[in-house]
Amino acid sequence: MRFLVYFVAGLAGGLLGGMGMGGGTVLIPILTVFCGVSQHMAQSVNLLTFLPMAAISLRVHSKNGLLDTEGVLWMALPATMLSVLGGILVQNVAGGALRIGFGVFLCFLSLYQFYAGIRAAISGNQANKQV
Repeated sequence: MRFLVYFVAGLAGGLLGGMGMGGGTVLIPILTVFCGVSQHMAQSVNLLTFLPMAAISLRVHSKNGLLDTEGVLWMALPATMLSVLGGILVQNVAGGALRIGFGVFLCFLSLYQFYAGIRAAISGNQANKQV
Protein backbone atom coordinates (compact mmCIF):
# COMPACT_ATOMS: atom_id res chain seq x y z
CA MET A 1 0.00 0.00 0.00
CA ARG A 2 2.84 2.38 0.84
CA PHE A 3 4.26 1.90 -2.66
CA LEU A 4 0.96 3.00 -4.15
CA VAL A 5 0.98 6.19 -2.05
CA TYR A 6 4.52 7.01 -3.21
CA PHE A 7 3.62 6.16 -6.80
CA VAL A 8 0.60 8.48 -6.76
CA ALA A 9 2.69 11.21 -5.08
CA GLY A 10 5.35 10.90 -7.78
CA LEU A 11 2.75 10.90 -10.52
CA ALA A 12 1.01 13.96 -9.07
CA GLY A 13 4.33 15.76 -8.62
CA GLY A 14 5.38 14.96 -12.17
CA LEU A 15 2.08 15.99 -13.73
CA LEU A 16 1.72 19.19 -11.75
CA GLY A 17 5.42 20.02 -12.10
CA GLY A 18 5.24 19.46 -15.84
CA MET A 19 2.68 22.23 -16.08
CA GLY A 20 5.42 24.80 -15.69
CA MET A 21 6.18 25.32 -12.01
CA GLY A 22 8.90 22.71 -11.68
CA GLY A 23 8.65 19.30 -10.11
CA GLY A 24 10.39 20.13 -6.84
CA THR A 25 7.98 22.88 -5.91
CA VAL A 26 5.25 20.25 -5.98
CA LEU A 27 7.03 16.98 -5.20
CA ILE A 28 8.80 18.08 -2.01
CA PRO A 29 5.62 19.33 -0.27
CA ILE A 30 3.71 16.22 -1.40
CA LEU A 31 6.39 13.94 0.03
CA THR A 32 6.81 15.83 3.31
CA VAL A 33 3.19 16.74 4.03
CA PHE A 34 1.23 13.80 2.63
CA CYS A 35 3.77 10.95 2.78
CA GLY A 36 5.59 11.84 6.00
CA VAL A 37 9.03 11.78 4.36
CA SER A 38 11.77 13.80 6.08
CA GLN A 39 12.82 17.08 4.47
CA HIS A 40 16.34 15.78 3.73
CA MET A 41 14.98 12.67 2.03
CA ALA A 42 12.34 14.58 0.04
CA GLN A 43 14.91 17.05 -1.28
CA SER A 44 17.31 14.20 -2.07
CA VAL A 45 14.62 12.32 -4.00
CA ASN A 46 13.79 15.52 -5.86
CA LEU A 47 17.42 15.98 -6.87
CA LEU A 48 17.67 12.37 -8.01
CA THR A 49 14.61 12.80 -10.23
CA PHE A 50 16.51 15.47 -12.14
CA LEU A 51 18.92 12.91 -13.58
CA PRO A 52 16.50 10.93 -15.78
CA MET A 53 14.50 14.06 -16.63
CA ALA A 54 17.66 15.88 -17.68
CA ALA A 55 18.83 12.93 -19.78
CA ILE A 56 15.48 12.71 -21.58
CA SER A 57 15.30 16.48 -22.08
CA LEU A 58 18.86 16.56 -23.40
CA ARG A 59 18.06 13.84 -25.91
CA VAL A 60 14.86 15.53 -27.09
CA HIS A 61 16.46 18.97 -27.42
CA SER A 62 19.48 17.51 -29.18
CA LYS A 63 17.27 15.63 -31.63
CA ASN A 64 15.39 18.88 -32.37
CA GLY A 65 18.62 20.86 -32.84
CA LEU A 66 17.90 23.11 -29.87
CA LEU A 67 21.19 22.74 -27.99
CA ASP A 68 23.61 25.62 -27.72
CA THR A 69 26.81 24.06 -26.42
CA GLU A 70 28.84 27.25 -26.42
CA GLY A 71 30.05 27.95 -22.91
CA VAL A 72 28.56 24.78 -21.46
CA LEU A 73 31.81 23.83 -19.75
CA TRP A 74 31.97 27.19 -17.96
CA MET A 75 28.49 26.59 -16.60
CA ALA A 76 28.67 22.86 -15.89
CA LEU A 77 31.89 22.86 -13.87
CA PRO A 78 30.92 25.53 -11.31
CA ALA A 79 27.37 24.16 -11.11
CA THR A 80 28.69 20.66 -10.38
CA MET A 81 31.21 21.87 -7.80
CA LEU A 82 28.66 24.08 -6.02
CA SER A 83 26.08 21.27 -6.05
CA VAL A 84 28.52 18.90 -4.37
CA LEU A 85 29.51 21.61 -1.87
CA GLY A 86 25.84 22.36 -1.14
CA GLY A 87 25.15 18.67 -0.60
CA ILE A 88 28.00 18.43 1.87
CA LEU A 89 26.98 21.58 3.75
CA VAL A 90 23.28 20.71 3.99
CA GLN A 91 24.04 17.46 5.82
CA ASN A 92 24.64 19.51 8.96
CA VAL A 93 21.44 21.58 8.63
CA ALA A 94 18.44 20.49 10.68
CA GLY A 95 15.39 19.25 8.79
CA GLY A 96 13.23 21.97 10.33
CA ALA A 97 15.56 24.67 9.05
CA LEU A 98 15.48 23.11 5.58
CA ARG A 99 11.69 23.01 5.69
CA ILE A 100 11.51 26.69 6.68
CA GLY A 101 14.07 27.67 4.06
CA PHE A 102 12.19 25.80 1.36
CA GLY A 103 8.92 27.38 2.48
CA VAL A 104 10.45 30.86 2.31
CA PHE A 105 11.82 30.02 -1.15
CA LEU A 106 8.35 28.95 -2.31
CA CYS A 107 6.83 32.16 -0.92
CA PHE A 108 9.35 34.31 -2.80
CA LEU A 109 8.84 32.23 -5.93
CA SER A 110 5.07 32.69 -5.76
CA LEU A 111 5.45 36.45 -5.24
CA TYR A 112 7.81 36.63 -8.20
CA GLN A 113 5.42 34.62 -10.39
CA PHE A 114 2.52 36.84 -9.32
CA TYR A 115 4.55 39.99 -10.10
CA ALA A 116 5.65 38.62 -13.48
CA GLY A 117 2.05 37.72 -14.33
CA ILE A 118 0.81 41.19 -13.45
CA ARG A 119 3.56 42.80 -15.54
CA ALA A 120 2.77 40.54 -18.49
CA ALA A 121 -0.94 41.35 -18.21
CA ILE A 122 -0.26 45.09 -18.05
CA SER A 123 2.15 45.06 -20.99
CA GLY A 124 -0.30 42.87 -22.95
CA ASN A 125 -3.12 45.34 -22.27
CA GLN A 126 -0.95 48.27 -23.35
CA ALA A 127 0.02 46.46 -26.56
CA ASN A 128 -3.66 45.78 -27.32
CA LYS A 129 -4.56 49.47 -26.82
CA GLN A 130 -1.90 50.57 -29.31
CA VAL A 131 -3.27 48.33 -32.06
